[in-house]
Amino acid sequence: MKICVFVNMMILVEYQKERKQVAAIMRRIYRQGLTTCSGGNISLRVDDDRFLITPSALDKGTINYRQIALMTLSGENLSPGLKPSMEADMHRTILRHREDIDAVVHAHPKHASFFTAIQSSKIRTDLLAEARFVLGEPVFSPYALMGTPELGKNLKSALAGGEYVALLENHGVLTIGKTLLEAFDRIEVVEVAAEMTFMSEYSVKLSPLNNRRLNEIDAMNT
Repeated sequence: MKICVFVNMMILVEYQKERKQVAAIMRRIYRQGLTTCSGGNISLRVDDDRFLITPSALDKGTINYRQIALMTLSGENLSPGLKPSMEADMHRTILRHREDIDAVVHAHPKHASFFTAIQSSKIRTDLLAEARFVLGEPVFSPYALMGTPELGKNLKSALAGGEYVALLENHGVLTIGKTLLEAFDRIEVVEVAAEMTFMSEYSVKLSPLNNRRLNEIDAMNT
């Protein structure tokens, strides 16, 4: 017991700054109404083989850095006494196969999540230049039961083309980025874009970005 406590204390000291960042972004996501108190999870790569991840079954609105678990990319929990998110395998799979990013954010923003149940429609990113620049084109990831390896496998395929935003069928939204702030920004922007897509259904006349303008914006990300 004493050994476990000592190990936890050492890990908390070593990654205190990063853990505080993860906890702060999770609380911010909850405050922004982008998820429920029990929903959503965040991970952050801290070196070539390890990442931090939010816990399972804890209030996302009051989470603190001491509750952030440390895991290896092979799936080992390095935080005795802490229970990582049930979606840990999904995060691990994405971090292993997208070496260009270090942060993964999964949440359930209401407007964007609604689009995960509408296969015949998509979130428009051609109404605002910011949405196009930050999001590109969100991709659709087929349904898989939460917490299962299939969920990670589906997302691995969906994000294989270098995309940064995925709509998980009948589930929620996942964004990735080089930093936590970048991934968080995308979850906010995709929710705004989803709400604007809803609003566009009631507009008399839309003026979306034309192909030339879309291509100019896309070129800024290459």
